[in-house]
Amino acid sequence: MMKFGECTLTKLDKTFGLQQVKTLTILSEWLAGPSEISDLEKQILLIFQEGLKDNVHDWNEQELGLQFIGPIFGLVDFTTEKFNFFAERSLSGVVDGIELRGEPDSMIASGRREPETPYFCFQEYKRYKDPDGDPDGQCLAAMLTAQSLNQTDQPIYGCFVLSRYWHFTVLQGRKYAISEPYVATSDAIFDIFRILKALKQIIIELVDR
Repeated sequence: MMKFGECTLTKLDKTFGLQQVKTLTILSEWLAGPSEISDLEKQILLIFQEGLKDNVHDWNEQELGLQFIGPIFGLVDFTTEKFNFFAERSLSGVVDGIELRGEPDSMIASGRREPETPYFCFQEYKRYKDPDGDPDGQCLAAMLTAQSLNQTDQPIYGCFVLSRYWHFTVLQGRKYAISEPYVATSDAIFDIFRILKALKQIIIELVDR
């Protein structure tokens, strides 16, 4: 058994034959996905951003999640009748005969009250590098587990946050790509929000298949 907290990109690559590539078409399409942002949403995002700027060096992981990341996801609103946003729910699966298990900080999955089919996995860290693990490896481990549960060839989406830096990632087959960082204390906050809104539309289409 491998726990998410033990996983690094190197360990996952070697154990499961994964390959990191510079980009995947599916990631590029997601990052470029058009989504309208209203004037009200822009005003709210700037309020959230101001709080981040004032506290980014002092917030611990829970404070970052509660006061910035959670409100951003809440503003997108991933709660529907067919899928929902779940936090710290157990996720496990078997890949190449090895059990992967852990609790991603959050995920978006089908199901109203309990997660069923996961489509998106999220991991957050306060510091750029944390002594307790690698957020990119833990996020990818959760995505690989989600892929094993879905039993389809559809891509799995993910995101990990290191302080103010947001990285979006996609796993397709045994290849994965990670975006350059989007800095939430800059104008990129609007790109972050647009990308999350595009993700909601992607998941709507996946659930309706």
